[in-house]
Amino acid sequence: MSIKIERATKEDVPELLGLIVELAVYEKEPDAVVATPELMIKNVFENNYAEVLIARTTPEDGSKGVAVGLALYFFTFSTWLGAPGLYLEDLYVKPEYRAQGLGKRFFGELGHIAQERGCKRVEWRVLKWNKPSIDFYKECLKAESQDEWDTMRIEGQEGFDRLMSFRKN
Repeated sequence: MSIKIERATKEDVPELLGLIVELAVYEKEPDAVVATPELMIKNVFENNYAEVLIARTTPEDGSKGVAVGLALYFFTFSTWLGAPGLYLEDLYVKPEYRAQGLGKRFFGELGHIAQERGCKRVEWRVLKWNKPSIDFYKECLKAESQDEWDTMRIEGQEGFDRLMSFRKN
């Protein structure tokens, strides 16, 4: 059975959310997913804040097949490069489909999209405990770790209220 990677559509949202929940479980945050089908449709497929590739089995009988992986990404901008970058927010492949080259294929598609859109870099984060992924990124993709950078985050209404308290009218 082969696997096809293509751009996800609104119709794929239930399967995408299922894969996102599986990713959250893998990342030891099973209760962290609050995304709904409505939010995904609005923010990904209507507002275009992100784009998604979906990997799906391609049964010989021509049926839809099963979703086995996803790559959700969006575009950033580098002031130093004066050019856009592609930021990979999440990449997930179901465990039974790993070690079959699907991760490489996802990155191949992302590289093509980045080049097509004039991007000068592709970036992503990886949890420090995720040694299999880190090894893949470093050994196979020859990715460079950005150890000198810390990720900073403000999240939730309380955080936004704090930020907005600094606004001047």
